[in-house]
Amino acid sequence: MAGKDVFQMGCHTLAISSSLHRNNRLRLVDRLKAKNLSNNCLIVLQGGETQNMYCTDVEPVFRQESYFHWTFGVKEPDCYGAIDVSTGRSLLFVPQLPQSYAIWMGKLLTLQDFKDIYGVDECHYVSQINEVIAGLKPELLLTLEGVNSDSQKTTREAVFNGIAKFKVDNKLLYKEISECRVVKTEAELEVMRYTNRVSSEGHKEVMRHIRPGMTEYQLESVFRHYTYYNGGARHMSYTCICGSGENGATLHYGHAGAPNDKTVSDGDMCLFDMGCEYYCYSSDITCSFPANGKFTSDQKIIYEAVLKASRAVMAAVKPGVSWRDMHLLAEKTQLEEMTRHGLLRGDINDMMTSRLGYIFMPHGLGHLLGIDVHDVGGYLEDCPPRCAEPGLSSLRTARQLIKGMTLTIEPGIYFIDAQLNKAKEDPNLSKFIVWDVINRFRNFGGVRIEDDIAITETGMELLTDVPRSVHEIEALMAEGRKLEVKFPQQKFLK
Repeated sequence: MAGKDVFQMGCHTLAISSSLHRNNRLRLVDRLKAKNLSNNCLIVLQGGETQNMYCTDVEPVFRQESYFHWTFGVKEPDCYGAIDVSTGRSLLFVPQLPQSYAIWMGKLLTLQDFKDIYGVDECHYVSQINEVIAGLKPELLLTLEGVNSDSQKTTREAVFNGIAKFKVDNKLLYKEISECRVVKTEAELEVMRYTNRVSSEGHKEVMRHIRPGMTEYQLESVFRHYTYYNGGARHMSYTCICGSGENGATLHYGHAGAPNDKTVSDGDMCLFDMGCEYYCYSSDITCSFPANGKFTSDQKIIYEAVLKASRAVMAAVKPGVSWRDMHLLAEKTQLEEMTRHGLLRGDINDMMTSRLGYIFMPHGLGHLLGIDVHDVGGYLEDCPPRCAEPGLSSLRTARQLIKGMTLTIEPGIYFIDAQLNKAKEDPNLSKFIVWDVINRFRNFGGVRIEDDIAITETGMELLTDVPRSVHEIEALMAEGRKLEVKFPQQKFLK
């Protein structure tokens, strides 16, 4: 903590003022006032809770619930917050810990400490919430209930002893606060620029250090160490995906059943999807590169096809553009390049109608990004609905772009046996595929190029800064070959 109302993980990291959250609260209040609510409404939010791992007394490192963080920026668990809609006045409710906790947790903060740190107007103990809220005589409490369109999980609605005596609306708030989270303020964008700078440098560090013979998890460790040590990023935005060789075709590789444990081989194409989180704000970057630092002709064909799709989308995005259309643009570009290089044959428009692109890119083009890596607001009630067609059904939003949105652009080409076998059995798809050539790529894995962007008035701002051309990647990896890289596992060889 750098100051009374500033978050910072050491002097070399980004300092963030609590005014970020004060502005968020005022934006939310302004949206709600436009709904002509009664003059005495109170927003009530409940933060994340302390949780143990199963039946043990071991606590994972706490990470605040996302809506509560957006609104209040509070690091501690087991808190509540309230906002008076008519005045914008903010109240924070914190747990009253026994003095004995000071032995284990250090100096206990006072109510005044919490008030100063988080820039709220009032601070009380959680045990006082019923009494304090009753004293405000609200006509209506607005609580948060809604279904996340990515996870299909329902938000955490505030509940406390005595809430039953108040009139509660738990439907209105979700749409309004989610829409606020879709459009980032300049202060929020500055945090996301920072997480992208840190993650970009982490990816470069991995490209410098990779050597055939290392394990995927060692390279994950390089990234995690770099972003924490240099950027203060204690958390990752998601489980790191470090796929080498055929593992690059597993979209969410790195899970508990496949824990980035393969040894990287000379000649492998690597697909590393990793992003750090700072102050709960995410980054999400994927770099694809050859393990030995030099692209083969086949690797170059696939890589440059994906890169061309990525840059075509970047040239086209601006306010008013449909994200669905951007997905189709990426698909079409990749199919054109694969046809040009002899992997496919036939009419591109017919391929698009038959949804051939889904075989090679079964995920959506990208997603909203923010406090959650798959950020909220993709399919709110007034948004275009999810499409049912293959590939398009995987889009995490079909919205038109607006200034202030932050998204990922992540086209990819993958050679997934299950997908290829499905295409071979379908004459409407099989006729486009040159199987003698495609079979050469059966163990290739995949290529994904993922960048984070912010939509501006006329186009976009690229937040990610990593080498992207074949020349740039090979140059960086050649530079890395000059470094002495030790193999930790050699210490344990028998």
